[in-house]
Amino acid sequence: MREFTVDSEALGVFFGSLLPHLDERQRRLAAGLGARLLGRGGIAAVAMATSMSRSTVQKATGEVDAGLEVSARIRPPGAGRPKSIDAQPGLLMALDDLVEPESRGDPMCPLRWTTKSTRTLADELGRQGFTVSHVTVGVLLHEMGYSLQANAKENEGRQHEDRNAQFVHLNSEVGRHLATGHPVISVDAKKKEVTGDLKNKGDTGEPKGQPRRVDVHDFPDPEVPKAVPYGIYDLGANEGFVSVGASGDTAAFAVETIRRWWDLVGKHAYPDARKLLITADAGGSNGYRTRLWKVELAKLANDTGIEITVCHFPPGTSKWNKVEHRLWSHVSMNWKGHPLTSHEVIVDLIAATTTRTGLKVKAGLDQSYYPRGIKITDKELQAVPLRPHDFHGEWNYTVLPDRTTAV
Repeated sequence: MREFTVDSEALGVFFGSLLPHLDERQRRLAAGLGARLLGRGGIAAVAMATSMSRSTVQKATGEVDAGLEVSARIRPPGAGRPKSIDAQPGLLMALDDLVEPESRGDPMCPLRWTTKSTRTLADELGRQGFTVSHVTVGVLLHEMGYSLQANAKENEGRQHEDRNAQFVHLNSEVGRHLATGHPVISVDAKKKEVTGDLKNKGDTGEPKGQPRRVDVHDFPDPEVPKAVPYGIYDLGANEGFVSVGASGDTAAFAVETIRRWWDLVGKHAYPDARKLLITADAGGSNGYRTRLWKVELAKLANDTGIEITVCHFPPGTSKWNKVEHRLWSHVSMNWKGHPLTSHEVIVDLIAATTTRTGLKVKAGLDQSYYPRGIKITDKELQAVPLRPHDFHGEWNYTVLPDRTTAV
């Protein structure tokens, strides 16, 4: 059979757009036929694009090989009861409409979210005539690519009235930049890590009966500075970039990490880019109230000649920042059980992070000193060529380069 070069992103878009409109049998046969057409490696590629298990896709290819017959039967003889979405046509669309009307019809929306509980959604679907439990709603949301807000560990206070509207604006900016081929990065610092021969939670492979010996007490060595990882996740390329600092998590360090990413990766991956979109938390070194952040971004825009747009997540919603669950969560899983004995070890463990979906991470050590407490005057801030957006200009703004001096 002829082999094709697989574009995993295009394959994901294809199946993501098609499968929600098919019943169970049709989805299964579409997956099997796609795997057969792709040839060698097709089963793995389709399984990744559809989130089906490899065994399911493999069985589907067997059905395709046996011949495709027109049939009203959805499940093979002897199979269990049909899924709710098969037994109740329209359920999936009704749920999508309830969760986020602005994104309906776009199953590959780069940022999807919901703040509504599964019980609330199940009750509303019941009023519309559907029979579905809150557990099933949770499963369907996961299959549709939504992130459901978990219970917060602490009271985050009153939600901003434009919280969801900011998500819509941010999502629109992400989609527009990706559609025009411009880079979109999600940025944030990971918590500081204490270096040394200290216990790191988790298990790792060691000879039986010979666990790695670490210090009994987790007292940090005052002579060894903490490691400060600052990360960048490229939404379009599914790649991470991390600088491990030895100083402090300051705005200057954050922007320097972005500068390094651009010099080493960004300008080569996006040679025609004249715009860059950054999604960031509302607080911290890259917060919307941090003056030094904007001043340093102006220097970067001026040096690179690109427009830098920043969209901040509303206060209290940092859990939805892509860098958190696309980069930092995998880094934490990769180094669990490994004592973080030095900055170099941390860099190596971060750089070794990969996922089944193709995540790659570059990491480096930044030994520069970034002083804290730098004050930016009103005059210095006013000199920043900053263009606020019409919607919440404090959260959304574009820093313009000086075209006369930009390189």
